[in-house]
Amino acid sequence: MTAPTASKVAIVTGGSRGIGLAIAQRLARDGFAVVINYAGNTAKARQAVADIESRGGRAIALQSDIGDPSSVDALFQGTLQVFGRIDVVVNSAGIMSLVPIGASSLADFDKIIATNLRGAFLVLGQAAEHLQEGGRIIALTTSVIAKSFPGYGPYIASKAGVEGLVRVLANELSGRGITVNAVAPGPVGTELFLEGKTPEQIARLAGLAPLQRLGTPEDIAGAVAFLAGPDGGWVNAQVLRANGGFA
Repeated sequence: MTAPTASKVAIVTGGSRGIGLAIAQRLARDGFAVVINYAGNTAKARQAVADIESRGGRAIALQSDIGDPSSVDALFQGTLQVFGRIDVVVNSAGIMSLVPIGASSLADFDKIIATNLRGAFLVLGQAAEHLQEGGRIIALTTSVIAKSFPGYGPYIASKAGVEGLVRVLANELSGRGITVNAVAPGPVGTELFLEGKTPEQIARLAGLAPLQRLGTPEDIAGAVAFLAGPDGGWVNAQVLRANGGFA
């Protein structure tokens, strides 16, 4: 059954956990009906929807593989079927494996590129097709690009590519009144970031920023909300490095 047309609608890929979840929650508080895209954990996605609805917001969860063209198309068509419009698209879905540059890491490289870069290409392309004047497209990249840490080669390559796509798409949409930007977090204390790191490693990374702490998912959500909101309308083709001075 199709719901009544919402006043503002946002799609958040990777919206069931971590930074993506914080973004979905923030946009819901800001008045958006939110479509939480998730890859496979249905329980987490349903809980995210329930949390938003318990606070008076509107949300649905739609599963899709952002690296698959037909699946991404289904995500956008499903959103239009339920809400009748799309105003903001936030591509937050991504994966990270730390591996050296070399033939032994090729499978990891292909997997990271398939999700982080191919996925961004597909999501941004669908957003460009469906958004109208006043629409906002926001991609998540990373401030690690400036650090060039060993082991981050495939991840940095994928996110550097996303930053390139953002700037090109902003120019391709010239005259349509749609902004295209990226938010590049520094180290953020998510489950994904903390996994496999020792307390000493975490403390060292937290100390790299002049503000001397890890970011929170809410810090990043605030930056996204700015770009998605009325005050972000004159910001276009930019990479906002929300990192506490990390880089």
